[in-house]
Parts: sequence; structure tokens; C-alpha cells
Amino acid sequence: MPLSPFIDYLLLEKKYSELTVKAYQNDLNSFLQFVSSECQTNNIKNVNYSQIRSWIVSMVENGVSNRSINRKVSALNTYYKFLLKVGDIKINPLAKHKALKTSKKVQVPFSEKEIIAVIDNFDENDFEGIRDKLIVELFYSTGIRRIELVNLKLSSIDFDNKTLKVLGKRNKERMVPLLNSVQQTMRKYINIRQKLENIKDTNSLFLTKKGVKIYETLVYRIINNYFSKASSKVKRSPHILRHSFATHLLNQGADINAVKELLGHSSLAATQIYTHNSIAELKKVHIKAHPRSKK
Repeated sequence: MPLSPFIDYLLLEKKYSELTVKAYQNDLNSFLQFVSSECQTNNIKNVNYSQIRSWIVSMVENGVSNRSINRKVSALNTYYKFLLKVGDIKINPLAKHKALKTSKKVQVPFSEKEIIAVIDNFDENDFEGIRDKLIVELFYSTGIRRIELVNLKLSSIDFDNKTLKVLGKRNKERMVPLLNSVQQTMRKYINIRQKLENIKDTNSLFLTKKGVKIYETLVYRIINNYFSKASSKVKRSPHILRHSFATHLLNQGADINAVKELLGHSSLAATQIYTHNSIAELKKVHIKAHPRSKK
């Protein structure tokens, strides 16, 4: 069954990123392959909940995590809601489905000491050195997402107002403030960037040495490489830097609503996942400072 109308709906109406849409497409194709081989049907409209349940059970038996299963079922549910919306089905077979239980992921942020150790050890006279330093500083000082950093343009920078225009999820723009130290690094990077030979992308802020737009896997490798030398944490990724940004702000008493706006979250619930470390920090302060704690 063609998925193109649904894909167009996600891209054009819901404003989902191409990466997100690709994930939806892969999850739906996985389901279609299952019902084709196990239920002898290629028509997703005729599938019932019992058949969907069989798909879920098969994934459990194959060792797929509950979190991944929930994501795949969510993609299928979104598709059924679309079919309802356009009148192709009358009942959503997933209407009463309950997600599988998952354990909460504890994201361990980098410490301030670890981040400083990385930032202080870049070769600022080298193109890749100054570029990578700016990448780390932007992640830590603005909390932007990896895809948001990749899509930054030279025109995104406003040195006069000390702000950066970020294009977030569903093409929602937000302005984030730039620290003076980050602006200095940014100016150095732009000066060295201009000296690159054979620049093929004149608009994108971050380029490779070949003059083309930087890509997500390279950004991940940059962060993982530098932080593997300064941190023993298992997970070292751009998202952990974003997590560190939010956690450190909250630890210093920042208002959670302000952090929500900086992160580009649509709801406060999404920001609240970063508060567990802040609460732990508050407990330490409380125990250390409260008179009754000494008794």
C-alpha cells in the first residue's frame, strides 16, 4: 500500500524533519513486511488489533526493547489516525492500545570540569580545531540540538544583538543568546573559514575541510572523540551536552520555563526530565545548610 500521501502529510502539514519521517517510514515498512508474511495481507486498512498484537509479540521475542517497540507502534498509530482523518478507515485498531512499560533512562550530564577540560584544549589556529571548539561551545552554551547546529547558516548570527536564530522542530524559529566568549570563538572560526579553498556551500555556518556542509554523524564523532579524552562516561554525545546545558542552568537556579524556551521544547513536561539532577543537587545543599541536618 502506498505511503506517499502519509509521508507528504508528515512533511508538509506536521512539519516533521526528513530524519523523523524516514524513521516513520522504516517502522511502517517493518509492520507491512510482517503482516504480508504472517497475516497474508498487504492492505493495512484490514488489519485488526490481534494481528498488531502478534507483531508486538514477535518483536519482544526477537529482543527488541520496549522503548523501540513503543516507538514503532506509535508510528503505526499516527498512520491510522491519518487514515481516520482522510476517511479511509472508520475505526483505529490501536485506539485502546497501552504502551509497554519502559524504565526511565538516566542521562548523566558532563561535569563543568569535564567540559572546561575539553574547551581549553583546542588548537585555535587550525580550521578543524576552531570549528570543533565552536561546536562544543554552542552545544553547551545554547543547548541546541544536533540537527539544529548542522542547519545553522551564516545569516543565523546576529552579532549586534548577540543572538543566534535557530530553526527547531516543525520549522519553529527561536532566538538564543550568545555569550561573549562564544562570539569571540565564532568570529575566529568565520575568519579561518573564509580562507578555505573550494568552498562549495557558502551559506552553511559549519563546513568540512572540503568546503561542504557538515553532517550529523561527523558532529557526533567530534563530540565523542573529544569527550572520550576528558570523561569516563559511557555516553558521550551532542545530546549529553544539551542535557548538561539544561542541568547546569537548573542547578544554578534558572527558571524552568526559561530553560524550556531556550531548549525549544513545546511543553514543560519535556523540560522536566532534566530536573532530576537539579533535585539531587538541591538535596545536597539542603542537607549541608539546614540546621536540623546536623542533629
